[in-house]
Amino acid sequence: MTKNDAVVAVFTDHRLAEAAVRKLAKSGLDMKHFSIVGKGYHTEEKVIGFYNTGDRVKFWGQNGAVWGGLWGLFFGGVFMTIPVVGPVMVLGHLAAMVFAVVEGAVVVGGLSALGAALFGLGIPKDSVIQYEDALKADGFLLVAHGPVEEMARAKTILETTEAVRLDLHQDVKDMAKLPADHEHHAVG
Repeated sequence: MTKNDAVVAVFTDHRLAEAAVRKLAKSGLDMKHFSIVGKGYHTEEKVIGFYNTGDRVKFWGQNGAVWGGLWGLFFGGVFMTIPVVGPVMVLGHLAAMVFAVVEGAVVVGGLSALGAALFGLGIPKDSVIQYEDALKADGFLLVAHGPVEEMARAKTILETTEAVRLDLHQDVKDMAKLPADHEHHAVG
């Protein structure tokens, strides 16, 4: 059985997060193992959002170009408002997990839907809380999840970026074995 690890990098700025994503994509790593999460803007009067028509997605708002540029590297996404954290964009494989958590009304003591999805992967609750705090402070999370060797390579690449925090979580769950409609249980 293949073991899986997760790597989480925290960035203070969307430009740094985007540069890291592009570095990973150029390295030949499978982008289906990666997700990016962030607010990326402050509350403002302007409308913020996205829509898609076929294969094309159009974003608007202060960082619309950022999200639009990243959309093509990832497979799907979700935009939602998370209590306490605020409006958050999730691009990549984590989007489906967050959506499944919301649909299943999963409750993990004190964690948001995003936090519950990360915790569900096997990332420790104390780390999840710190990642949520980084998002509240307008940071960005780059989350990688997959085979141990690939995650070791991703971590090595991310060490050359300007991440303010970089964690390796070992022996986490295999996302391929987590069906979107798996049973959810409340955890305190």
